[in-house]
Amino acid sequence: MLEAVRNAFRLPDLRRKLLITLGILVIYRFLAHIPVPGVDRESLSTIFQSNQLLGLLNLLSGGALQNFSVMAMGVYPYITASIIIQLLIPIVPAWQELQKEGEAGRNKLNQYTNWLTIPLALLQAFGQSSLLAQGSSSSGPVLTQWGFGSYPLQTTVILLSLTAGTMIAMWLGQIITQQGIGNGISIIIFGGIIAAMPQNVVNTTVQGGILQLLVFLIITVLTVAIIVVVQEGQRRIPVQYGKRVRAMRGNRLMVVGGQSTHVPMRVNSAGMIPLIFASSMLIFPSTIASYFVNSPSPFVSSVSTFITNFFSPANAPYWIMYFLLVIAFTYFYTDVIFKQQNLAESLQRQGGFIPGIRPGYNTEKYLNTVLSRITLVGALFLGFVAILPWLVHLLFGAGAASRASSSTLLISSTGLLIVVGVVLDTMKQLEAQLLMRHYEGFIRK
Repeated sequence: MLEAVRNAFRLPDLRRKLLITLGILVIYRFLAHIPVPGVDRESLSTIFQSNQLLGLLNLLSGGALQNFSVMAMGVYPYITASIIIQLLIPIVPAWQELQKEGEAGRNKLNQYTNWLTIPLALLQAFGQSSLLAQGSSSSGPVLTQWGFGSYPLQTTVILLSLTAGTMIAMWLGQIITQQGIGNGISIIIFGGIIAAMPQNVVNTTVQGGILQLLVFLIITVLTVAIIVVVQEGQRRIPVQYGKRVRAMRGNRLMVVGGQSTHVPMRVNSAGMIPLIFASSMLIFPSTIASYFVNSPSPFVSSVSTFITNFFSPANAPYWIMYFLLVIAFTYFYTDVIFKQQNLAESLQRQGGFIPGIRPGYNTEKYLNTVLSRITLVGALFLGFVAILPWLVHLLFGAGAASRASSSTLLISSTGLLIVVGVVLDTMKQLEAQLLMRHYEGFIRK
């Protein structure tokens, strides 16, 4: 891996891509430390220690929520907009046609996603700020100048700042995707997770000493190894290409084809996307309910409080729903990716077939059956990783759960999967770029 990076820096165009990616990460981390007006840092620190939901939001914001900066919402509204668009594509016929139009259709759908991000960002900015302005039983309000009744100008500035921060984060992510290396949105989240590691190491050392740090390092390394094995696991479907006779110049005939190959089907084709989608879906109800917690109507206030508590990571239903949503989104996203590849039709068009399986519908049915079986393993694995902090809580008690959600593994289980997934995907893209430039000798065998 390091050899591939070193050789990539020797090529001017790849070096430019890597420097663009690193430069944008530096810019994002700088913006993540610019707070919105009127933030009480002591109250913010106190409320973070007692609210696991804020820790999850902080993960999706790339670490910016911990400072309640202008980037506090990160790319979460964009992720929510992407989920909504993906769910609507099978329902809206016009969008189905756009998806089949290749690059132009995808660009149009991305434009719809960008438009939808703006109202969702305003909505989340209002709910998130209202929630933090209320404070908690152990802390005062985080925002000292909030409310259209008392501070209309300050409230408007905060909402516009947070919404603009989301759009900037989305724009920076798209620049990385188009001109850098890797998926921009994932890399921005990755940068925030990595930025928190030094502080986690310090906290672990101070609280538990060097021995506990070594234990957590060993657990982290073992967990990374298991994640890599599952992420790289695949089933290879044998494919045979029939021999064809092709006319050449001078009335010569040439026999082409006849070779054997395979189609790799990954155990986890969806990567870390189901975890991000499931987290976003679980955050959404509590965010909406938080708007009405202080409603003058007792019924509305009680229902909102119930929903907020029900979708809290402190309760078992949250983790059960998280597990089920991760499995559901793993199947959903894998199916979306597989349909976009249109593998059965491509094989038939190129004269390829799976031995013992008829081309066309039978091949598609066979591939779908295999995919559903191996995806079950990947989905259960992702679900286990998602609820790992809760399992630690059940086995070892509340104190262990607190450490599991913050410093165990030095990165949260969800964050660790995101980090490993982003590193693997980025290195594959980098190695593919090297391969196209005939640097096979530099690539890890």
